[in-house]
Amino acid sequence: MARVYLAGPMTGLPEKNYPLFMEVAAELRAEGHIVYNPAEFAPRRPADAFPIREAFSEYCKFICEEAEELVLLPDWEASLGVSAELALAKNCGLRITEYERPTLT
Repeated sequence: MARVYLAGPMTGLPEKNYPLFMEVAAELRAEGHIVYNPAEFAPRRPADAFPIREAFSEYCKFICEEAEELVLLPDWEASLGVSAELALAKNCGLRITEYERPTLT
């Protein structure tokens, strides 16, 4: 069991890529991991626009204080947000893993 942070692209993707985030989070939780899924972020106050500073503050807190592993979702390389999360995870000494979809046999 590990405390895992999911990192992946959202901006400009259909449904902000939330379906993949939810699928991978469910898969990892079924394996017994504790998962921080940024697609489940709930702002503390109503906002007209997504509160990016509040969200990243919460993401960074989990990465720095709780996470043991950062799992990169497909196509993460072009995401500015993921590059920040990855740099932080590396500086905090987290294990870095690229997610691979299970193969059907």
